Amino acid sequence: MALGGGNFTSRNKVLPGTYINVVSTARSMNLPNSRGTAAMALELDWGIDNEVFELTRVDLQKKSREILGYDYNSPKLKGLRDLFLNANCVYIYRLNSGGVKAENTYSVARHSGVKGNEIKITVARNVEDNAKFDVITVVDTLAVDSQTVASAEELIDNAYVQFKATSLSEVVAEPLTGGTNGIVTGDSHQLALDKFEAFNFNALGVITTDDVIKSLYVAYTKRMRDEVGAKFQTVIYNKRANYEGVVNVGNKVLDEEEHEASLVYFVTGAIAGRGINESNTNRVYDGEYLVDTAYTQTALENAIKAGEFVLHSVGLEAAVLKDINSLVTISDTKGDIFKDNKAIRISDMIAVTISNIFNMKYLGKIGNSNTGRLSFWVDLIRILGDIRDMGAIEPFADEDVIVFAGEDKNAVEAEMNITIIGTMEQLYMTVRVS
Repeated sequence: MALGGGNFTSRNKVLPGTYINVVSTARSMNLPNSRGTAAMALELDWGIDNEVFELTRVDLQKKSREILGYDYNSPKLKGLRDLFLNANCVYIYRLNSGGVKAENTYSVARHSGVKGNEIKITVARNVEDNAKFDVITVVDTLAVDSQTVASAEELIDNAYVQFKATSLSEVVAEPLTGGTNGIVTGDSHQLALDKFEAFNFNALGVITTDDVIKSLYVAYTKRMRDEVGAKFQTVIYNKRANYEGVVNVGNKVLDEEEHEASLVYFVTGAIAGRGINESNTNRVYDGEYLVDTAYTQTALENAIKAGEFVLHSVGLEAAVLKDINSLVTISDTKGDIFKDNKAIRISDMIAVTISNIFNMKYLGKIGNSNTGRLSFWVDLIRILGDIRDMGAIEPFADEDVIVFAGEDKNAVEAEMNITIIGTMEQLYMTVRVS
């Protein structure tokens, strides 16, 4: 992210780039709509070390054993199944990187981690050609790779092991041993966040009850949103951040041996996956966890006032009470509308889209003349028109968007007034009977 971005308080920026303030009005206020990308740093028993890797919904369904070490239906992948109820892909960083790779006489595990100890190698004479060997890689009880070779040198590494043997002899299910997971520290999360800076995503989730780690994620989110211009929201369990970029999940998960913050998986997917013209309010929870929804009416009201994203009981189901973030303190530049996640999705989309167009089309390429500013104005009108047509903002007039020369010879300034379309959440009705 070499170009400048983020908010501005004065016209004193050094880097070329786009600096966009999204603020409340004085008490009144080619476009991508592809959302659904999340990022999470997770503890895994198998997988790539020290790098961010991409996992799609199709990958989870078809290649989860290869990528994560477990079958799709494994309890170990419950959280990711919840995430992908709404997300399309997730960038993952393995927190417990740096463990030991399991190995045996014939091979070493492709990745570090305890799951490598579940791999076995069988070497048997080929029934049709006694001069050759069948070399079979087994994970749990499933044969994942089979090769018929005349010598060890012919073996080709597969998704689970790298072969190291120089000769072959018959053996039945010789296990790989010694595989360990790395140790997770606070530095592990910092390394993950550093890596995530190179990626674009809509929501960042963290599974933790550690207040120090929570504060690290909040600080990271504020810096990335306000100083760098990366527009995403971070989902954290039980953290009153008082910031529109942080979604504070209030519900605890009650499943035995599951992390109490595990609802973050579902909420991260829901925040990432909702379109700018959609709300998560009243979204039914269709995940796999047992969620504590034992709230009284008063407790639910207090949760909203405290900026908590909570599920509540609706008959036999659980549903999102209100699609809000953790912001509770309003100001002249951040009114009540900034508490609403749909409004944040819309304003983030506007900021990102305009930034991309300016950086690619205008920055360093178009003169700061009336003609150049008119061209930029036309693009702004087109962008807002696309968002209006998606039902995210109210119709607007051309004069609601202005572009003019800035104080510096190379600076352009723009202002726009938009009204976000809300979501029906409350009905006030009077029935008069005579």
